[in-house]
Amino acid sequence: MTSRSEAHQELNAFRRKQDTALVIRGDSLEVCLEYYEHELMELITLAPAVVACRCSPEQKAAVVRLIERHTGKIAAAIGDGGNDVSMIQAASVGIGIVGKEGKQASLAADFSLSQFSHIGRLMLVHGRNSYKRSASLSQFVIHRGLIITTMQAVFSAVFYFSSVSLYQGFLMVGYATVYTMLPVFSLVLDKDVRAPIAMTYPELYKELTKGRSLSYKTFFIWCLISIYQGGVIMFGALLLFEDEFIHIVAISFTALILTELTMVALTIRTWHWYMFVAEVASILLYFLSLLVLR
Repeated sequence: MTSRSEAHQELNAFRRKQDTALVIRGDSLEVCLEYYEHELMELITLAPAVVACRCSPEQKAAVVRLIERHTGKIAAAIGDGGNDVSMIQAASVGIGIVGKEGKQASLAADFSLSQFSHIGRLMLVHGRNSYKRSASLSQFVIHRGLIITTMQAVFSAVFYFSSVSLYQGFLMVGYATVYTMLPVFSLVLDKDVRAPIAMTYPELYKELTKGRSLSYKTFFIWCLISIYQGGVIMFGALLLFEDEFIHIVAISFTALILTELTMVALTIRTWHWYMFVAEVASILLYFLSLLVLR
C-alpha cells in the first residue's frame, strides 16, 4: 500500500475475512498508521496472528507501544539482534536471545535466554510460579500486620481507649522477624503444580490473565480474615482467662504465633523441606524465648 485510498480498500477487504492472519510490510504499515491507526489496531487485535515484516527498529518499537496503548495489556518483545533493542526496551517485558548477531539484545532485555524454545518454560513455569508466590507472600504480609493491629485495637477499646501498648519491646520486633519471618517467606518456594504439568497444560496460564490470585476481592477477604482472627484471639483471651489477667500477654501472643504458623501451613500446596524447617524452627524459637523472657 502506498496511498490512503489503497490502505482504505485493503483494510475493508481484510475486515470481511474470517480467521485470517494479517501480513503487512513496514512501508505499508507506515501508511496505515498515518491515516487509519485506530482501525488498524482494531483489526490487529481481532486477527489470530499478525506478521509485520521488513520493519525498521523505530517501527518495531512503535508497534509495541501501540499494542500496549490500544489494548491496555502487557506486551513482551523478543529479539536476538541489535535492531531489536528499541523494541525490547519499549515493551513492558523484554526478552533477549543470544544469537549469531551478538549479545546486544540480551544485554538490553529483562530476561536473557540462550534458545527461543526456553520462552515457553519462562512464561508457563517461572512466570506462573512467580505470580502465584508474589500474590501469596504479599497477602500474608498484610495478614501478619493487620491481625496484630486488630488485637491492639480491641485491647485499647476494652480499656477505655487507653494508649497502653499490648506488646512491649522485643515482642513487637520478634513477631515480625524471629517468630514469623521464616515460614511466611518460605512461601516463595510453594508451587501448585509441577513444571511438566504446567508445560503440558498451558491452559493453566489463563488464570494469570484474569488476575484472580491477587485482586481487590482477595485483598478484602484477607483483611476480613485478619480482623476476624485478631478479634477472636483478643476477646477469647480476655473472656476465657479473666482470672489470669496477669498472663494475658503471654496467652494472646502464643495464640497469635500459633495462628500465623497454622495459616501458613494450611496455605502451602507443595511442601518443601525448607518450609518444614522454617515452621519447626519458629515454634522452637518461640518456646525457647518463653524460658528466657520474663
